[in-house]
Amino acid sequence: MISRAEIRTQIRFKRRQLNEAERQHASRAIAANLANTHLFRNSRRIAGFLSNDGEPDLTALMQLAWRRKKHWHLPVIGMPNVNHLWFAPYAEDDALAINRFGINEPITPLHETTRSYGLDLVLMPLVAFDIHGNRLGMCKGYYDRTLEFLHRRRHWRKPRLVGIAFELQKFEQLPQQPWDVPLDAIVTEATVYNVRRFTL
Repeated sequence: MISRAEIRTQIRFKRRQLNEAERQHASRAIAANLANTHLFRNSRRIAGFLSNDGEPDLTALMQLAWRRKKHWHLPVIGMPNVNHLWFAPYAEDDALAINRFGINEPITPLHETTRSYGLDLVLMPLVAFDIHGNRLGMCKGYYDRTLEFLHRRRHWRKPRLVGIAFELQKFEQLPQQPWDVPLDAIVTEATVYNVRRFTL
């Protein structure tokens, strides 16, 4: 079976082959597909991400969220040696700084951030996904550690977890690990994969 590392290399290479016009066209389609869901319309506190390494660009969705008076958050890596994410409120023109992985994040004191269980919806970047809700990230494990508490929940299922990806990132069957936190849905430029079969 192909390893997780090989899948990462293969899919990241394919993603980088998209030119900027193709990436922006697909990103707008992803935003439109998600904006049409009940899940997005009914969520008030949403965490997204800033595009990195050829990921989909969520700018259009972020601007729509602001127009609809939703609270948009971005992930923040905590203090050195802390291996969980916090989520900082983010508004247009807020200052950003580059973290130790080369990714922009808000300049926000830790006491002003939100933990994941205070959010309605988390839009998650990924390298690869399958239609069963399995997600392969960049191997740092931040999202899985941050959202690990969802493994123990049976009824109150917030935040909802939605993977954001291009269709070319779909993989037939990803190898799983016990610590992987499954997605509720995946949105691509082609469709919405409703893994958990809740109302979208």
